[in-house]
Amino acid sequence: MEQTTFFEQNVPQPLAARLRPRTIDEIVGQSHLLGEGKVLRRIIESDGVSSMIFWGPPGVGKTTIATVIANQTKAKFIEFSAVTSGIKEIREVMKEADNNRLFGEKTIVFVDEIHRFNKAQQDAFLPFVEKGSIILIGATTENPSFEVNGALLSRCKVFVLKALEPEEVVQLLRRAIDDPRGFGDQNIDISDEMLMMIARFSNGDARNALSTLEMVILNGDITDDPDAPKPGPTTRVSMEVLEQVTSKKSLLYDKDGEEHYNLISALHKSMRNSDPDAAVYWLARMLEAGEDPLYIARRVTRFASEDVGLADPRALELSIAAYQACHFIGMPECSVHLTEAVIYNALAPKSNAMEVAYLTARKDALEQIDEPVPLQIRNAPTKLMKDLDYGKDYQYAHDYEDKITTLQCLPDSLEGREYYRPGDQGFEPRFRDRLNAIKQWRREHREQEKKDK
Repeated sequence: MEQTTFFEQNVPQPLAARLRPRTIDEIVGQSHLLGEGKVLRRIIESDGVSSMIFWGPPGVGKTTIATVIANQTKAKFIEFSAVTSGIKEIREVMKEADNNRLFGEKTIVFVDEIHRFNKAQQDAFLPFVEKGSIILIGATTENPSFEVNGALLSRCKVFVLKALEPEEVVQLLRRAIDDPRGFGDQNIDISDEMLMMIARFSNGDARNALSTLEMVILNGDITDDPDAPKPGPTTRVSMEVLEQVTSKKSLLYDKDGEEHYNLISALHKSMRNSDPDAAVYWLARMLEAGEDPLYIARRVTRFASEDVGLADPRALELSIAAYQACHFIGMPECSVHLTEAVIYNALAPKSNAMEVAYLTARKDALEQIDEPVPLQIRNAPTKLMKDLDYGKDYQYAHDYEDKITTLQCLPDSLEGREYYRPGDQGFEPRFRDRLNAIKQWRREHREQEKKDK
């Protein structure tokens, strides 16, 4: 197995690699972990590193912090690739680490993209983490609760890294321009406005921001400027070049990852909160990142019954129509149909009576004894069934003047149980009045039946 380390130099290196921080003080962002007196800073400075996992979006410093630990620690430092390393390679390194432990040498194993390791590969680390042969440092963009083995996760401290703020990214870009490892030996003419545009375009991803800066500088106009502070020509970055480089924003999205669920949750909760502007924004975020419009349409259809229900029965009709439109014409044309359904549902009166009714009935169905269906509402297609009183005393509602009967349809133990309780939004007051009238009719007529007996 070919192992690489942080100390290998590849020339030419991308700007992000050349500027990778060597000390804690060079790291931009993550002050909640690396600020003065913060826990991760103290751990690194004291060389008291234990097994840990860095979780955060791309380009926020997960590998950078591991690099700093590599520079700081007295332990042997090994980097693993979750893409190319198999169980055999893992076990070989673990055996070596076991031997090193006998001579008092610590081994730190850094695994980038640890979520790409399957369960068997992750299991291979577990016994060596348990007995202290290695200190495991994993980096992941995915929620470790879902992607990292529970037994392994319980033995690691999880540190959550945040996307960089635009001002922090600008600070990093200015350093790249001034630092000799970046463009410090050159005359670079780029405005503060452009740096902020790059920062906002990067979505808090330092690596993306530095790559964009490198691209616009390499495509800048070379001119002679006798007033330049340094010898040599000046590279001027124009707004035209910047706009060309940033013409297509790459949205952070993984249809199988946590962000997928975060965004659909944001859409659902925005509609529930009757906020059409927010709902349309999250819809656009999902569609422009490549989400399947039929998936969104299915979730909107669910919302129409779960959160609107009979407060506005048309919400379900329109949501189903939007689903069919998406099926017929697809993206990008169906974006307008989804927008119509999302806005309608956001503005519709809200009721969760359907959801509450089902969940309450479900609880009874699961927890109560499985009572038989009352005889009076069973079908009796055979003579034997009729002889066993199937369907006896059944009352056919259409034969009655009010189209209602006193027939009991729930099992005896659940008689009188209420599942559907209409709210006071939209159409539901009408359903509430109708339901109350039906219940009152039944009470009166059942009392009359008792008197007649």
